[in-house]
Amino acid sequence: MAGTLLPQEVIRRKREGAALSPEEIEFFVRGLTGGTIGEGQIAAFAMAVFFRGMSMDERVALTRAMASSGAVLDWRGASLPGPVLDKHSTGGVGDKVSLMLAPLVAACGGAVPMISGRGLGHTGGTLDKLEGIPGYRTTPDLELFRTVVASIGCAIIGQTADLAPADRRLYAIRDVTATVESIPLITASILSKKLAAGLQGLVMDVKFGSGAFMIEAAAASELARSIVDVAVGAGLPTAALLTDMNQVLGRSAGNALEVREAIDWLTGRSRDPRLDAVTLGLGGEMLVLGGLAGDAAEARRRLLAARDGGGAAERFQRMVAALGGPGDLLERPDRYLPSAPVVRRVTPVRSGVIARMDVRAIGIAIIGLGGGRRRVEDAIDHAVGLTEVAGIGDPVDTHRPLAIVHARNEGQADAAVAAIRQAIEVAEGPAAEAPLIAERIVGG
Repeated sequence: MAGTLLPQEVIRRKREGAALSPEEIEFFVRGLTGGTIGEGQIAAFAMAVFFRGMSMDERVALTRAMASSGAVLDWRGASLPGPVLDKHSTGGVGDKVSLMLAPLVAACGGAVPMISGRGLGHTGGTLDKLEGIPGYRTTPDLELFRTVVASIGCAIIGQTADLAPADRRLYAIRDVTATVESIPLITASILSKKLAAGLQGLVMDVKFGSGAFMIEAAAASELARSIVDVAVGAGLPTAALLTDMNQVLGRSAGNALEVREAIDWLTGRSRDPRLDAVTLGLGGEMLVLGGLAGDAAEARRRLLAARDGGGAAERFQRMVAALGGPGDLLERPDRYLPSAPVVRRVTPVRSGVIARMDVRAIGIAIIGLGGGRRRVEDAIDHAVGLTEVAGIGDPVDTHRPLAIVHARNEGQADAAVAAIRQAIEVAEGPAAEAPLIAERIVGG
């Protein structure tokens, strides 16, 4: 049947709301992988799915086809330290949780082969952050990847040419065609990489709020349920947490600046309470899912011991060095991480308390600084971004700024300062803060 199919006919059928057969989906994914389907056709397909959606059967078929479009890792015989576990976030502003969580879970006995992505739309990507570390290899060959996971317990890399190549191509096009927020495409993109990684357990951080792709909690819950159901249907035990993204996660946003905050968390120099809570919450789910802890209370005790005892920091440093980065990054981060020449405090127009922030606008301001992409081929400026970002409920005045801008030049700094002031609302009275973790979703 595949020999008679045409890309434009598959696009047309989905545009008209038809349910695509597994054969049609496999045909399209083969074209993605082999380069026989052009970028315009991929963009049209993504837009058709964005508006018409996909049934659960279509989602499963798309996920499986994309997962099998390249190599699928088999960890049997690899002498891993423990169960193969991973976490994935749907994306937010200031979300550097993966950088701490992978070594944290490794220090608790898990094996974490984390395959991460680049920034999508207004959100930052874990790979973009890691590429701010000199020498760090985000796309090692699979043999090195396996070796690092087996010897250290974790490795954070990007999609190599071998793993889910169909998703790699579709992912980049979604970023620049306003089709990121499609639940079927998000589900297939995330799970194709995770299935290809040979996982035994997955925990999802599904974000909602002004800085998330799913602004409403109900939409985020729908996405989480889609991911959990498709994953469990494919044989991968999965749980999901819905977390709030109505403010920047942590105190920094921007690639190298977020690496520095992650290092400070690992070493105990400073720890933002919200960032700490999300990291420990997701880590607890991973330990329980992998059988490394009997319940949430035991998981928390193990995580805190690994964090406070230095085990997580030690794993992170070993991972960085094994993948080509400096062996003393944690001791001397300022020596290696790039810094921007222009640093500007963003003082509020009036004193008060942070009542609300448009986190998406903050993410777009970082793109304006050069910290994100407008086009697939755009280069990232790893040095730029924000530090000391105030949170909802924090008092601000001429002494405590809304944030500190790190920019390449004065013009970019001026634009970012104006955008941040516009994005953050300051009020006189106290602000109500929503629960950080709104819902837990499990399979079955």
